[in-house]
Amino acid sequence: MEAKIYNQKGKETRTISLPAKVFAAKWRADLVHQVVEGMRSNKRAGTADTKDRGEVRGGGRKPWKQKGTGRARHGSSRSPVWVGGGVTHGPLAEKNYKRKISKKMRAQALFSVLSKKLKDGEILFVDLLSLPSIKTKAGVEVMNNLVKAGGFKILTNKHKKPKVLTALYGRNEKTEKSFRNISQLEIVFLKNLNPFDVLNHQYLLIENPTESVKFLESRG
Repeated sequence: MEAKIYNQKGKETRTISLPAKVFAAKWRADLVHQVVEGMRSNKRAGTADTKDRGEVRGGGRKPWKQKGTGRARHGSSRSPVWVGGGVTHGPLAEKNYKRKISKKMRAQALFSVLSKKLKDGEILFVDLLSLPSIKTKAGVEVMNNLVKAGGFKILTNKHKKPKVLTALYGRNEKTEKSFRNISQLEIVFLKNLNPFDVLNHQYLLIENPTESVKFLESRG
């Protein structure tokens, strides 16, 4: 399986042979769903907490006598049916939302997502992303070149969430700071690439594909 590699000007420079286990894996919706939901659950802070009727302050006195008033019987103004009362079956801080996701499951889910993205024409391989200085204008120019080369449809509305996920192979301060003000772009490092982030963006740019593909293949 061959894929084209482009430079920063959007020109094709060479091709790369892609391993089938990474970019030609079977689409497994069940596995992807399980891993993504597990990752979302692990991101939860678990700090939401409500008080039940025994924890709400007040309510020690009976609101009115048991009989003779014509009203319903109540023993406390902190009952869940009262405004200001306790909450029934509300979230508790001690609940643990953590889910275990094995390395193999995470890798196979990532391969499945990458394979689907490649099949749909939503992955672009970039030889190198390197800018001489920190300049957003230069970053926008590079992204416009790559967007045209990949045939990506990018919205210019700044209020839209990022559509392009750029996976850098290594740290590059000038590149990172030049790209971070582009609203349609989000940068991650290849070692942290996961199915949740890939699915949350329409397009994926992979820098330094020779080393990046080797690293991805080693994860499986």
